[in-house]
Amino acid sequence: MIDIIVAGGGPAGLATAIHAAMAGMSVVVVEPRAAPVDKACGEGLMPGGVAALRAMGVEVGGHPLRGIDYVHAATRARAGFGGAPGRGVRRTELHAALSARAAELGVPVVTGRITRARQDAHGVEAGGWRARWLVAADGLHSPLRASLRLGLRDPRPHRYGLRRHYRVAPWSDFVEVHWSGEGEAYVTPVGEDLVGVAVLSSERRRYDEHLAAFPGLLRRLTGPAATPVRGAGPLRQRVRSRVVGRILLVGDAAGYTDAITGEGISLAALSARALVGCLAADRPQDYERAWRRLSRTHRLLTEALLGVARTPRAARLIVPAAARLPALFTTVVRTLA
Repeated sequence: MIDIIVAGGGPAGLATAIHAAMAGMSVVVVEPRAAPVDKACGEGLMPGGVAALRAMGVEVGGHPLRGIDYVHAATRARAGFGGAPGRGVRRTELHAALSARAAELGVPVVTGRITRARQDAHGVEAGGWRARWLVAADGLHSPLRASLRLGLRDPRPHRYGLRRHYRVAPWSDFVEVHWSGEGEAYVTPVGEDLVGVAVLSSERRRYDEHLAAFPGLLRRLTGPAATPVRGAGPLRQRVRSRVVGRILLVGDAAGYTDAITGEGISLAALSARALVGCLAADRPQDYERAWRRLSRTHRLLTEALLGVARTPRAARLIVPAAARLPALFTTVVRTLA
């Protein structure tokens, strides 16, 4: 019997497998898609995320990120990270780097999909494997989470994300967040001649219709579209618990607030390390508390921003407020970084 089955070979699943292998545990990853896997996301790694990847032996290329720039019409508020830079990295490049590191450590990645599991006092059976533990890293709409009835209903309006890349040289080393009364557009440099533009909104519209709300940004996108539009959502996923016996949830499967602060990969990598530490100590029950501690600042700040962004009139005041309170804005950005 092996130590861990990981259901899902995205960044959270591969990070879990890498940490498990580094801790001397036996692990297998079960993933239905061939690597590298793409996904609709902002593709900006905070400095903490870059450090978490480096601790796993994973180095990524992409484009350096020095901070966050909030933009609304002619008003701008800028805050630098203040130390090591982040990275703008194509999701496919990130996934390829994680896959290569897992392979280097001898982690098998097998083709398959796990949607249900059976557990007893000694182990878990899933996908034709038996292990001491099962980690559900199967994404935002986790089938395993659904089978365990861990999801909670959320009555608030749903938010959705759309992303496309443009063949144009980055005009800034900062992630630009363009605000309107109906959503945000995130511009992330991911290469010497490539930027990603992700739109988050509760409005269900075509990608081009969303971009029309940001005329200043549109004027910058002089190059051709380099990738098709990818979408994700609803983004918010409330979860009752991240530990059920010998099954644990990590990454988006463990619960998701919103992409508005750009910390998904950082939290996934740090949560994976905490999860493996709990299993190595044979104390899976400690993981719930560890996850809540790691994600607390992110959840509080994200909920606060969403509360303001939910009202169009209030959303238009976010950038002017950040511009008038630069010290506070910088503190928030560096806390998240």
